Amino acid sequence: MDYMQKALEMHEKWRGKIRVETPCPLENRDDLSVAYTPGVAAPCLEIQKDPELSFAYTRRGNLVAVVTDGTAVLGLGDIGPEAGMPVMEGKCALFQAFAGVDAFPICVRSKDVDEIVRTVELIAGSFGGINLEDIAAPRCFEIEQKLKERLDIPVFHDDQHGTAVVTVAAMINALKLVGKEIGEVSAVVNGAGAAGSACTRLLMALGLRNVVVCDRQGALCPGESWMTPAQAELAEATNPQRKTGPLREVIRGADVFMGFSAPGCVTEEMVASMAKDAIVFACANPTPEIFPEEALEAGARVVGSGRSDRMNQINNVLAFPGIFRGALDVRAREINDQMKVAAARALAGLIPESELREDNIIPSAFDKRVAPAIAAAVAQAARSTGVARV
Repeated sequence: MDYMQKALEMHEKWRGKIRVETPCPLENRDDLSVAYTPGVAAPCLEIQKDPELSFAYTRRGNLVAVVTDGTAVLGLGDIGPEAGMPVMEGKCALFQAFAGVDAFPICVRSKDVDEIVRTVELIAGSFGGINLEDIAAPRCFEIEQKLKERLDIPVFHDDQHGTAVVTVAAMINALKLVGKEIGEVSAVVNGAGAAGSACTRLLMALGLRNVVVCDRQGALCPGESWMTPAQAELAEATNPQRKTGPLREVIRGADVFMGFSAPGCVTEEMVASMAKDAIVFACANPTPEIFPEEALEAGARVVGSGRSDRMNQINNVLAFPGIFRGALDVRAREINDQMKVAAARALAGLIPESELREDNIIPSAFDKRVAPAIAAAVAQAARSTGVARV
């Protein structure tokens, strides 16, 4: 199928992938008096006394804002907020289809960090959570951090943390399959942007010690003058052997490669230079750093990518619906690292060890167990870390 042409036809037919529906009857005068005036004054006055009741008397407790500035949309780059709208609507549709979460796109015409933060801050009272989406690094880091400091509802940059949760889940099972411990392997991450940085940090929270992060100019190492402040901070926390040089040199002997970077930047020769039973997750979309079949031909044992037409799809649709479902269910104030780790472990645990295979390390996006399992784990982690309100 020509998906591009089909998508154009269907988007024109659909005229949007989401709509507003009402559960309340509006058939007669009594219905109108309860749903609207005069009856609606009663919940308004109760919320005035206690704004927390907005979660009980309105849809706020099940409503997420999907916020973008349109600067990093899929593999298309900076195409603007209006052009990013079809993706944001798609995200909202996935929230509803996979976890019963209502979501609405907020496409902001600004690249100014403080303007975006203030915009979200001003509308946050209408939502139970904020999902930041397709905002370019390093701006996305600053926006997320400022919103976390100012809001008492979950703020989650999915390009970072959703991708990290799914990657970590796949890595947990891949390491079981090859018989290696996370604290003993050497790993290389290519791409020091949102996804690469978050994946690195979450894996380190699980015990990964020997990891080198690379960007276009090579390995992040303290003292390199070309690094951004965010990269310099990441360099201090990684690369214990202080390696320098390009990816082709750093990858030699590595047990694990994870790519969140650019198409075709890894060759078969580079994979062949890795350790025995190497794990290769090439997640650039739509064209990976190296195609899975090429990595296997070069000697990799376990491979994954972001593509739905290849084995072991590493896609954040596996994570974000269940994470927000769990956070909303307990009215969490934030989504912390413990909740993300719990989500990753729950996702990995859906594949029992008896069923682990090189082509089966992560569940399908259409596995109906995924969102409920993640939601339950996230809710429990929220309670145990004291960020749940119910």
